[in-house]
Amino acid sequence: MASSKRAASAKASQRPVGDLSALLAQISGTDIDEPLLLRALTHRSYAYENGNLPHNERQEFLGDAVLGLVVTEALYVTHPDLPEGQLAKFRASVVNARALAGVGRALELGEYILLGRGEDTSGGRDKDSILADTVEAVIGAVYLCGGIEPAHRLVHHMVDDLIEQAADLGAGLDWKTSLQELAAGHELGSPSYQVTDQGPDHDKVFTASVLVAGEVLGTGVGRNKKSAEQVAAEAAWKTLKARTSAKPATELKRDVELA
Repeated sequence: MASSKRAASAKASQRPVGDLSALLAQISGTDIDEPLLLRALTHRSYAYENGNLPHNERQEFLGDAVLGLVVTEALYVTHPDLPEGQLAKFRASVVNARALAGVGRALELGEYILLGRGEDTSGGRDKDSILADTVEAVIGAVYLCGGIEPAHRLVHHMVDDLIEQAADLGAGLDWKTSLQELAAGHELGSPSYQVTDQGPDHDKVFTASVLVAGEVLGTGVGRNKKSAEQVAAEAAWKTLKARTSAKPATELKRDVELA
């Protein structure tokens, strides 16, 4: 058993983590211990298939706490007049699987995650839950290596854009709700969604289009219908927000009706 663990560990250490390590060192301002980084990238499915190696769930637990602290502090300072309930909603819009998965995709974490064969073949490298958990595990690794200061810098690098977006989102703090509120505010009716899918059952990809007053304003792709619709709604919200900022509601409504 010990020899199989050593062999599996050696196999894991052969993963091309050099580029990611350099990226994280640049972002966080600290050197990252490679074994801790490897553990942060090790999903439990890989660990179980390779002699029960240590996996990333403990670091994910730690990183989740660090992430929550840094985001909470940032929102508290940035919005001094908001009540606790609204701050909690803002935090939830940042600290959630979909948002963190987007961070993971931006860092291209998927290509570095150590996955078991089943997870790998079923599209695990692009699953929101796996990417989000890995982001938190990486934050945990940075914290273990350098403490709160480099972890603080890393979290801000990762989620500052999301914190800024939280202030623009509507009461529901999701893009579909925000798009519906924006469209209703300009008398454009409720958005409608069209969703198609392709691929085998175990690896489907969904594509959503959102229409406002009959015009397609955004499209999105995701691993499930809900995530694809959210991506499409975000794109449509940004398009409509840009238009509404430039034109009064009556003029905008006329332009949309004529489109």
